[in-house]
Amino acid sequence: MQQSLFAATLVVPDYDDAISFYTQTLRFTLLQDVDLGDGKRWVRVAPQGSGGGSLLLAKAVGAEQIAAIGNQTGGRVGFFLETDDFARDHARMLAKGVSFEEDPRHEPYGTVAVWRDPFGNRWDLIEFS
Repeated sequence: MQQSLFAATLVVPDYDDAISFYTQTLRFTLLQDVDLGDGKRWVRVAPQGSGGGSLLLAKAVGAEQIAAIGNQTGGRVGFFLETDDFARDHARMLAKGVSFEEDPRHEPYGTVAVWRDPFGNRWDLIEFS
């Protein structure tokens, strides 16, 4: 049997704002943007060159989902953006206004720094050793 992780849902306040951040600031590829009616859309993005999973951007509906925006993993880092050139991507992200919580640090597994998307989700930018 072969399985793979296709997508993970990321609850966001607005489809277009999320698409803009992920495609313009992070240079992700917009894989799908399908109107499902009644204000719902099927929106998927993925890092350029990624052969794996994607993010399904889902607009929050109702108080419970709105409250979860930016805290879907209970304050922990929940998303990991792997790069083949940490210094390049870190500098580019800083130039685009991405908010890093820390300076890059070197761990036994690689170089990493925690950052937040504009919706409050915590990410690692990571280059594995």
